[in-house]
Amino acid sequence: MKTKFKIYSTAVLFMLFLFNSKEIIAQESTIYNKESQVTIFPVLWQQTSAEYRALCYQAFNFATLRLNEIPKKEIKKGNLAIITDLDETILDNSYVGAQLIKENKQMTDAEWNRWTAASKSTAVPGALAFLQEASKKGITIFYVSNRDTASVKSTLIDLKNLGLPNADAQHCLFKSNTSSKEVRRLTIAKEYNIVMLLGDNLNDFKDTFEKKTIANRFLATDAEQELWGKKFIVLPNATYGEWVSALYNYEHKTDDEKEKIRRELLKGY
Repeated sequence: MKTKFKIYSTAVLFMLFLFNSKEIIAQESTIYNKESQVTIFPVLWQQTSAEYRALCYQAFNFATLRLNEIPKKEIKKGNLAIITDLDETILDNSYVGAQLIKENKQMTDAEWNRWTAASKSTAVPGALAFLQEASKKGITIFYVSNRDTASVKSTLIDLKNLGLPNADAQHCLFKSNTSSKEVRRLTIAKEYNIVMLLGDNLNDFKDTFEKKTIANRFLATDAEQELWGKKFIVLPNATYGEWVSALYNYEHKTDDEKEKIRRELLKGY
C-alpha cells in the first residue's frame, strides 16, 4: 500500500512539475518573444526615453547653428531650400507601432495606410521650431517622403495642424514609382540651392547609400564624414530603416533565418 502511495505521489508531483514548467515556458515565450523584443524596445525607447528627446534636440540645435552660418547675401537670393524627410524626422509615428504591438498585429501596407489616414502624427522634438525659423529666414522647405502619393491629402492635415511651413502639395514630393529619392532631390536642385538635408535614414541624403551591404554603408558614411552635422542632419530611429534591410542583404528571410543572421552579426568580446 505504501509503495502504491509513493508511486501515486511521485506521479502527481511529476504531473504538477510538467504543468508548472509549461506555464513558465508559456510565460517566457510571451515576454521574450524574439520578434516582439526587436519591436517593443525601440518603440518604448522612442516614446519614453529622455535620451531620444535629447538626441532630437541635439540634431536640430546643430541644424540651427548651420542655418545661422549661411551668409545673408545667399539668403537674399531667395533660392535656398532645405529638404527633409517626414517619418521619424519631422513626424513621430511611434503610435502605430505601439498600437500594433498592443493588438498583436504585423505592420502591413493596410495598417500603415490606416494610420496615415487618421492624421494623428505629432512633431519630433525640435522639428517645428527649426523649420519655422528656417522659413522666417526665407528658406523654402520641401518634404521628400516615401509615403505614397495617395496619402498627400491626409499628410497635409498633419503638417497644417502642426503649423509646419510650406504645407502644400507643391512642396510634398512623395513616392510614385520608385523608393529612391534621388530623382526628387535633383528636381528640386534644378531651381534651388539645397543648403541642408534632414533624415533618419541615410537614403534621405544621397543615393550612394542605397542597397549597400553593411560594410559598404560604413564606407559610404565615412566618405561623407565632413558633412554629418553640417549639411546632413541625422535624426535617431532604432525602429526601422535601411539598416534593417541591410542585415538580411535585402533578401526575403523567414523569422528563424532572421534570428540566426542577427545572432551571427553580433560582435562579442
